[in-house]
Amino acid sequence: MEIERKFLVQDYPSLEAYSSEKITQAYISTDPVIRLREMGNQYFLTVKSQGHMIREEFEMPITKEQYDSLYKKVDSSPIKKTRYFIPLENQLTAELDIYQGHLDGLCTVEVEFTSVAAADSFKAPQWFGKDITLDNRYKNNNLATYGVPTEK
Repeated sequence: MEIERKFLVQDYPSLEAYSSEKITQAYISTDPVIRLREMGNQYFLTVKSQGHMIREEFEMPITKEQYDSLYKKVDSSPIKKTRYFIPLENQLTAELDIYQGHLDGLCTVEVEFTSVAAADSFKAPQWFGKDITLDNRYKNNNLATYGVPTEK
């Protein structure tokens, strides 16, 4: 189970001190959500349930050959982004995504939690923007299909 909140970001801290990964992800299906992800030299197939803050998620590592074969089934634009891992209080991590390509200019941040109570009581740092956890338009599968929402 995945419990996370997602926010828009306008201004973020200097990123030089934080680790990052280049990510490409694409969707074989958006209903149900079936995602392929390339992160560094690692490849994953992920299935996600419907929902917002709380979702079931099944992620399985796959080989590059399996990724390349499954990628032929992708039915939307791939998402390219750089993800920065920024430590927060209470042993939490902000995953800041800076998008490229057709989503250039979009920045979001997600924080995963161990419980709903922790997610509900989370006080976002000042650099976090609008909470978009419940806004379907900002789910990555919808961003891949429809692009950046015109009204934020």
